Amino acid sequence: MRAVWKAARAAVRRRRLQTLVIWLVTLVSTGSIVVALGLVDAASAPFDRIFGKQHGPHVVAEFDRGKVADAQLTDAARKPGVEAVAGPFPQATVEIPRAAQDLGLGGDVRFVGRAGPGGAVDRVNVWAGRWATRPGEMVMNRPSAWTADDLGKKFHVPSGPTLTIVGFAFGLSHTADVWVAPGQIAALHPDATQMLYRFRNASSQSALRAGLAGVTAGLPKGALTGSHTYLSLKHQVGSNARAYAPYLMAFGILGILVSVLIVANVVGGAVVSGFRHIGILKALGFSPGQVLGVYLVMTSLPAVLGCALGTLIGNLLAGPFFRFVFTGPDSGMLHDQTGIAPWVNALALAGMPLVCVLAALGPSVRAQRLSAARAISAGTAPRAGRALGVQRRLAGLRLPRSVSLGVGLPFARPARSALTLAAVVLGVTTVTFATGLGATMTLFGDAGKGAFDVSVYASNYVHGKQLLPVHGDRELQSLLSSLRGAARVTALADEDAQLVGSTQKVWIEGRRGPDLPLNDVLVQGRWMHRPGEVVVGSAFLRRRGVSIGDHLRLRKQGHEEEVTVVGELMSQNDWVVAGTWPTFAALDPGGKAFTYRVKLHKATDAKAYARAARDLDKGLSTELKGPDTVTQTISGSATALTLLLALVASLGVFNTAVLNTHDRRRDLGMLKSIGMTPCQVTVMTVTSMAVLGVLGSVLGVPLGIAAYEVVVPRMAAGVDITLPSYMTDVWHAPQLAELALAGLVIAVVGALVPARRAARLTVAEVLHNE
Repeated sequence: MRAVWKAARAAVRRRRLQTLVIWLVTLVSTGSIVVALGLVDAASAPFDRIFGKQHGPHVVAEFDRGKVADAQLTDAARKPGVEAVAGPFPQATVEIPRAAQDLGLGGDVRFVGRAGPGGAVDRVNVWAGRWATRPGEMVMNRPSAWTADDLGKKFHVPSGPTLTIVGFAFGLSHTADVWVAPGQIAALHPDATQMLYRFRNASSQSALRAGLAGVTAGLPKGALTGSHTYLSLKHQVGSNARAYAPYLMAFGILGILVSVLIVANVVGGAVVSGFRHIGILKALGFSPGQVLGVYLVMTSLPAVLGCALGTLIGNLLAGPFFRFVFTGPDSGMLHDQTGIAPWVNALALAGMPLVCVLAALGPSVRAQRLSAARAISAGTAPRAGRALGVQRRLAGLRLPRSVSLGVGLPFARPARSALTLAAVVLGVTTVTFATGLGATMTLFGDAGKGAFDVSVYASNYVHGKQLLPVHGDRELQSLLSSLRGAARVTALADEDAQLVGSTQKVWIEGRRGPDLPLNDVLVQGRWMHRPGEVVVGSAFLRRRGVSIGDHLRLRKQGHEEEVTVVGELMSQNDWVVAGTWPTFAALDPGGKAFTYRVKLHKATDAKAYARAARDLDKGLSTELKGPDTVTQTISGSATALTLLLALVASLGVFNTAVLNTHDRRRDLGMLKSIGMTPCQVTVMTVTSMAVLGVLGSVLGVPLGIAAYEVVVPRMAAGVDITLPSYMTDVWHAPQLAELALAGLVIAVVGALVPARRAARLTVAEVLHNE
């Protein structure tokens, strides 16, 4: 093996271009596939790990304390399908007014009376302080990524006791906002009883519904007031990760395919152009197995280095990328659990070099089978060339001679040309797919753009102290409308509400003003106009099993209203129900607007208006509309990956052009000796690759459109949104005409340098050994 190693190292140093190409394609494809597979794993693995460690509940159910006793709930839970149960826990929902919000508590806050953090279900992690064991103490549900500086602070419950924070705990299932001792909950007037269930069959929503139906079958009618499953929470936590994964997987797969094709092309070209080298190795005593080893090691060295560096880069990019992507309830805790799993790194480090070796195996076996005499004679004997017949036919088409010769060159090495064509096709596929994705993301980012310019909030913090406006709600809207440059001002109010039949809270949002749609995009249905009509996001409909036309019942502090869903918004928000101001006021008669969306006249300085609004009332704060970071991240990363893969495809063409000019050095010398100019040599070489570029566009553009049609709907489905048709109808004649040139550009860019190099060769240099 020492001789094999020395010969392979010498081949790597001699074939620097091929080594660079293999290294680059494996680096790009490995990096993208590491991030993609890591993202797929991160979409569920962190949640599963924390949920399993905390023995989280498969179903959280709430019961009416007036209709069912605790003993009945305990008896009903003794069913064969129940694995474990916790509760009953008394639960009180307390409304914290916006003006009294403190410590991150606001709206409808759930207080649960619980003796300790452990138990058979929902083993809450107390990460700071201790558990509440006496009256007057409370434990807040916060992820450990938060600060524990608030330990020891006091919180006054409106119309209730004053509680001291003695600890912070985290429960991924979010069964409570605040835990108190069982002896304290009575002072908070509990209005529900909470039960936490784990079922033996928890594989699907239907299985969980069946399990819940089993434990509630013998209870009084109407006793169950709401429930939610862990699957809906899991889906919500990993939604953004599932949106990014499809397009990263697409780039990763395209990168692997390009790697296979170019490695096979590079090694095949090395075998063909190295016939004399193979013959000399065999004449020196190298066995067929050693010759095979030389070419496999020659391929494996840059492939292993490229895979190692690609894996490292993938891991470095994954950290900040995952922190940006991974959103959802209590995502701060999950950030500590996200990262590239060991199996992903192992697969990349072992799999990609194996793919390269398998791609090189065919040409290497061909080198192994050649005899020494045949290899040496094949390296020196002149060849008529398989393209001769094609070139004779093309000569009758009255094309310039350099062009007809160039068109016929790919037929001289059909296998090499086929691999190069495939690489160009994948490059064009990548460009087409990325162009469609970029167009959709641009339209997505521009959705509702210009609907408003400045957001004004009825709250301000000065030196850590909250200041509230001195003006009233409607007075503020009137004053903001009167400021110079204001075209229209729309007021928004939002408050917690209970969706009857579910334990999860929703936000009821009321809009008042001339622009009810604001920056929302309506996918189907219509906008709300009358009291009792609401619009909700696509995610709300999908995750809660609601359709347009359905009736929902909302409850808030003794007020209950039935609303009708009349429209679907392009939104992954599954907790906001937006209606007109009368709809909001019916649930919260004393509610006030907190946000004012201001649309300015053209040429109005948004910063100047924001300053004027703050001067109007010291209790106001402002925010200018910023860019869409999600759109920028997807478009930017897609563009970078596209440029890299297009560059790699061009390197594949570059490699083929170099090999072709090397193989036909004698022919070039003969052509120059009879009068072919350097310019004609350049045209001939570029034309030979341009033919492959044109064919690559013809095949690659439809494949790119097909990839778009597969990936983009899955990205939208990952975050449970529906894209309007105008965002996906991105293929138009001018754009397709530009994409048709992509293959030609890739081919010409890749062939230009070898063509110029061939043009500079002198006749004496070419025929030196003749």
